[in-house]
Amino acid sequence: MDTIFALATAQGKAGVSVIRISGARAWDAGLVFCSNLPTSHRARLRSLTDKNGALIDQALVLTFEDRKSFTGEPVVEFHLHGSTAIVSRMMELLGEVDSLRLAEPGEFTRRALENGKLDLAQVEGLADLIDAETEAQRKQAVRVLAGDLGRTAEVWRTDLIRAASLLEATIDFADEDVPLDVTPEVLELLERSQAAIVKEAEGVKTAERIRTGFEVAIIGAPNVGKSTLLNSIAGRDAAITSEYAGTTRDVIEVKLDLNGLAVTILDTAGLRETEDFVEKIGIDRALQRAETADLRVFLKSFDGEDLPLSPQTGDIEVVGKADISSDRGLMAVSGKTGQGVDDLVSLISNTLLDRSASAGIATRERHRQALIVSMQCLDAAKRGLNLGPDHYDIVAEDMRSAIRALNSLIGHVDVENLLDEIFSSFCLGK
Repeated sequence: MDTIFALATAQGKAGVSVIRISGARAWDAGLVFCSNLPTSHRARLRSLTDKNGALIDQALVLTFEDRKSFTGEPVVEFHLHGSTAIVSRMMELLGEVDSLRLAEPGEFTRRALENGKLDLAQVEGLADLIDAETEAQRKQAVRVLAGDLGRTAEVWRTDLIRAASLLEATIDFADEDVPLDVTPEVLELLERSQAAIVKEAEGVKTAERIRTGFEVAIIGAPNVGKSTLLNSIAGRDAAITSEYAGTTRDVIEVKLDLNGLAVTILDTAGLRETEDFVEKIGIDRALQRAETADLRVFLKSFDGEDLPLSPQTGDIEVVGKADISSDRGLMAVSGKTGQGVDDLVSLISNTLLDRSASAGIATRERHRQALIVSMQCLDAAKRGLNLGPDHYDIVAEDMRSAIRALNSLIGHVDVENLLDEIFSSFCLGK
């Protein structure tokens, strides 16, 4: 493969900027600017000069041998002073070296995948780690990057390979007396793997919400105090408030970090019958977002009202405008005075934290689909197993299909069409 280079740190002025070179000619390229490269995995201060001997910068230089770097290739890194002028000059000179070319977005990570340093799930974990904004997102991404999903899938694969090999041995010796009935052991391996895969698949939706963020919709009648409550939770005037009903015509979003979880609070239009065309659009949007929200907070008035949407199990019901209304047995809040707002935020946070406990290691819809395919194949294998030895060859193929689905989970097969999409989200130096 070509030897590539790129700025591995953010663009712009900084304390330190890192330029990475990776590929078979990386060390040769490093010697163009530094006549005495340090030994592998050591950092040394070196003077970097151009072909005329003019000093470019004094930098820390690191080298990594083949198979001992992030990409799995020989690597040289220049840790420069973070001046935009120094970085621009160094990038310009590297572009003039015949054996080098500028890396494409995500190309360093893609080489790590192709050279067996990361599996596909770990690549996705790295992308999530770069994008992480909350502690829960960081923890989840670190687990995936560390290879937890790959190791878990390998346990399932090992059990299924064992089960398939037992059946295939039976098929191979079908004409001989084989006293051992392998069916109980095969069935045990299938059921154990399937139970674990089902549990993991059920946790994907929650894990994906940790990665992308939960949505909490505030629902209620017009002029019940939804926008005032949103502003109080956000600590700023995110939504327009007035004494007139129907002020909110669109969905207002406020992003928060609640106990490490990324949460978007939605202020929606007041729900009522209306002839106003624009308000009706806002109400339709409110209903749509409320239906898809992870959690709904029904803000009620003291007098009560009929809404076109009813609370479901797990929703939160509170009474608004607590500063002017009496208690009706529900938590009372006032966005105007702040009464009960902290308690409501704590309740929202704890509710979402409880739901997060069911999250697995698999974090994406792609993962869930691979797990579902594997589950379906195992269902077919169990049905075939009950039909007796005459169907063992079909059962063995069903198990191999389940194994292939697990292989696609970590990128061993059938994922080439996903790679361009995945790596396009990476920055140039990653």
